[in-house]
Amino acid sequence: MINFENNPLIQKTVQFSLDIIEYCELLEEKRKFVIAKQLLRCGTSIGANAFEAQNPHSKNDFINKIKISAKELEETKIRKNYL
Repeated sequence: MINFENNPLIQKTVQFSLDIIEYCELLEEKRKFVIAKQLLRCGTSIGANAFEAQNPHSKNDFINKIKISAKELEETKIRKNYL
């Protein structure tokens, strides 16, 4: 089992996901449902893919998961700029 307590990537992406969830709840209160749903998906996907990258099948699998996380981060930034 991998110890994630000392893994800064996991710690930061989990905190980012929690911040995104909280922000999306505020958006939903303002009835911005569509953008909240899109932001929630891409924002929480960053941490999920980073987490998956910690136990890769190969070096290429690790690189692919990290690249997916980076793409989701870019999408999150784009979605947030629509607000």
